[in-house]
Amino acid sequence: MKISPSRIAAFEILSKIETEKAFSSALLPVYEEKLEAKDRALCHELTLGTLRKQLYLDRIIEKLTGGKKLDSAVKIILRIALYQMIFLDKIPAHAALNDAVNLTQKAKKTSAKGFVNAVLRRFTREKIELDFANEVEKLAVETSHPQWLVEKWIDDFGFEETAKLATANNETPKLSFRWTAKTTDSIKDSLEKANVENEKKYLLELAENGKIYFQDEGSQIVGNAVQLQEHESFLDVCAAPGSKTTQMLNSKFKIQNLFAAGDLHWNRVKILQENCRKQGVGQVQIVQYDAENALPFADESFDVALVDAPCSGTGTIRHNPELRYFLQEKDFAELSDKQLKILRGASKLIKRGGRVIYSTCSLEKEENEEVTRQFLETNADFRQIKPHVPEKFLNTQGFARTFPQKDDMDGFFIAVFEKI
Repeated sequence: MKISPSRIAAFEILSKIETEKAFSSALLPVYEEKLEAKDRALCHELTLGTLRKQLYLDRIIEKLTGGKKLDSAVKIILRIALYQMIFLDKIPAHAALNDAVNLTQKAKKTSAKGFVNAVLRRFTREKIELDFANEVEKLAVETSHPQWLVEKWIDDFGFEETAKLATANNETPKLSFRWTAKTTDSIKDSLEKANVENEKKYLLELAENGKIYFQDEGSQIVGNAVQLQEHESFLDVCAAPGSKTTQMLNSKFKIQNLFAAGDLHWNRVKILQENCRKQGVGQVQIVQYDAENALPFADESFDVALVDAPCSGTGTIRHNPELRYFLQEKDFAELSDKQLKILRGASKLIKRGGRVIYSTCSLEKEENEEVTRQFLETNADFRQIKPHVPEKFLNTQGFARTFPQKDDMDGFFIAVFEKI
């Protein structure tokens, strides 16, 4: 019983995502490291592609099986096989089918082998047409987003913009990276001349050695918006994994004052430490704390604080397709309460004339505009000022926003408050 290693790896990753709410971004590097280049590429495609089409594939499975309740492993195997048959022209249907049947046995679901074989053979023989109650359901299923989330976005952004957003969320994002303190002039020259999409192996090697850092352009805009000056003290309140901390420490000037960063859990603090070490920056004081409660610093200790708050991450679904399936409607209100607590706590640490930069990688108004409104209502000693970002990202309310469907980058929100 020979099965493609890429399909075995994709099945195991998708199973962990389904049962443990694990993240593809954490699992893929671990599994791909053990695969040959060809299998690595297919594993990547099968995992992310199946996630991006999951609800659409499930609707087809429901049609093929008459709505029969399926074992989780069997459903994942059918998703992987159907994804290949529908979306990957270079893979013969019989190869996807045979591996699915063998994978069913390997998953110790031997009694379901005949069922999997029959369902997939039926798909090769019949034309499956899906029915939808309305255009909203059609959009939700065809772009594989929970219908409640699509309905929410339609309320916030309109149907047409939501359709563009949901479509953009299923596109493979371009590779984005930045220089680090270890990036040499020769590396810069080589990458400026190279076709980056054809240099993925080289880029991965550079990133592993801290000589470049993969960071979405939207995230980089947040780091650039801080505009830290040499004489200013700074706190990155929710710093892990360290993308923006290391981005600012990579600036050309030497930090002359207190530069601190921290996070809640020790494992995240360790990741922050490792990223600083790998990128060759050591001017940061790293602290573990609970930012929802009193921070371990005296009031008015810092000139600047960045609150890149824990959020729903709806702006990063391109990179994290499984996020859409983990979210629940109640999450936004719960997160906004947490975000407001963290923002208020950080504001107490700011000196007069200093500023707080508040950001999320969420598209939701509850986590963005609503949080900033509540903060200003209860903190009269702060005023909103314009973020330092390219003009095209500023909106009429004085905030900065990026959107996947408009800007070809993850969705971020930025607000800046100055203490008066």
